Amino acid sequence: MLDDSFIFGLGFFAQGLFSARLLVQWFLSEKAKKVVSPDLFWQLSLVASILLLIYGILRKDLVIVGGQFVSFYIYLRNLQLKNVWQSFPWWLRVLALSAPVLAILFLFITPTEYNIRDMMHNPLITAQLYTVGAIGQFIFTFRFIYQLIYSERHHESLLPPMFWVISITGSLIIIGYAIVRRDPVIILGQIFGTLIYSRNLILYYTQRVRDREAPTDE
Repeated sequence: MLDDSFIFGLGFFAQGLFSARLLVQWFLSEKAKKVVSPDLFWQLSLVASILLLIYGILRKDLVIVGGQFVSFYIYLRNLQLKNVWQSFPWWLRVLALSAPVLAILFLFITPTEYNIRDMMHNPLITAQLYTVGAIGQFIFTFRFIYQLIYSERHHESLLPPMFWVISITGSLIIIGYAIVRRDPVIILGQIFGTLIYSRNLILYYTQRVRDREAPTDE
């Protein structure tokens, strides 16, 4: 069995990358005085998602694993919409596309304790707690489904205001789940994220007020 310090270290590193993507997005949004969707936001998301997927497997936590599996491919699609994905070497694209699938296959075929059966019967996670975590992760993941649909309609990668509202809702539920699970990685990551989500909402509505008050040429 792997040492807990290694597992938590991996988790904190993954959350650090997720936090870095939010800091980049926040800094560039503040600079532009409007909410923006930078390339680096999605690139960091892709790497962090793979690492957090591994962390979820090592923690035997299907809530974490399920959320990352869906979000990963939405990050990928946003990179395509921003014409960044095509610039990656072909071997890196193949590796990225196959990484989550290989992780899921590992869960079903591995003879180690990190398999799907042990994860589904983790004695540290009750059915009620799984339900709360699944609801929170579903809402949290749905934000990217909503964001992708919105972006596809506008033919560019965008972060609409409802994306941040859904993010805050899902994040608060996941924080409650993580507190019961005693998972400092998820707790700290989600608390930090909630602050950035809230700031993006403020930026969006500040921009709307500024646009309404701007003089129009007659």
